[in-house]
Amino acid sequence: MTAQAQRADDAGRGIPWEDRPAGATDVVWRSSLNPIVTRDDVPGANSIFNSAVVPFEDGYAGVFRVDDTTRAMNLHAGRSADGVAWELDPDPIAFTPGDGRVAEIQQRFEHAYDPRVTRLEDRFYVTWCNGYHGPTIGLAHTIDFREFLQLDNAYLPFNRNGVLFPRRIGGVYAMLSRPSDGGHTAFGDIFYSESPDLVHWGRHRHVMAPVRLSWQATKIGAGPTPIETDEGWLVLYHGVLTSCNGFVYAMGAALLDLDEPWRVVARGSRYLLAPRVPYEQVGDVPNVVFPCAALVDPQADRLTVYYGGADTVVCIAHAHLSEVLAFVRA
Repeated sequence: MTAQAQRADDAGRGIPWEDRPAGATDVVWRSSLNPIVTRDDVPGANSIFNSAVVPFEDGYAGVFRVDDTTRAMNLHAGRSADGVAWELDPDPIAFTPGDGRVAEIQQRFEHAYDPRVTRLEDRFYVTWCNGYHGPTIGLAHTIDFREFLQLDNAYLPFNRNGVLFPRRIGGVYAMLSRPSDGGHTAFGDIFYSESPDLVHWGRHRHVMAPVRLSWQATKIGAGPTPIETDEGWLVLYHGVLTSCNGFVYAMGAALLDLDEPWRVVARGSRYLLAPRVPYEQVGDVPNVVFPCAALVDPQADRLTVYYGGADTVVCIAHAHLSEVLAFVRA
């Protein structure tokens, strides 16, 4: 399925949406239904957050980060008719190894968190932070969100925020990621990598760095699957500053060249969404807005973003795609 056909399919169904509140002027506004997923949606969960959603069949499907009350981090599948009310599987995804060498890395399981889901060709690919001698990027695919075939890890540790592009670029697969370290990384740039087969990754290129003395001064990381527009790949990402009270995560946006996505066409200097309400400011990790998925209805000029709030809950926010593009270029 081509990118154009995918966009048409998504537009035909509509997406979860609320109009901008009267009197509001921000480019992005929060849903009045937030938070839409909480720890009560999975028995034994401590928190559910930083999760990814895609259109699927007549509704939506997703992969959710669920930290249980032992504080183990794992991934659960979920389904929804409207993209707002979710039914999550009570048990973690049991990934089927693609071959014996993948089974070897499964024996060293440490954690699985912060998934992204990308529809690519004839299936859905999941990328996540997979623990194998430290955090790296796990990769799997599914056609039904019930059985998931795991491929080899994409990179050496340490790496986080691996996000696939929704089509091949120049005949090869492409991914954004953020090389890091073994701890709660206090640095990080976004890089671009290519693969002929989704197993062997190389031709790494630097994309973007943090910006000194700004809301994204400490580190940045790719968020939802890049959105193809006539102006370039729209990338929503999280940026982090270090305050006297710790890290503060906010959402920004940039445009990357369609043919050479390691080249930045434009980048917003201000944030689009930052912690301002209780479910973003108070939780297991305070002051976090962490975008992981976006739904687009280009015909209606609508964009809905799924994000984690305070490392505790799943939330949604809305925007007009044209206004986000204008914001990036302002």
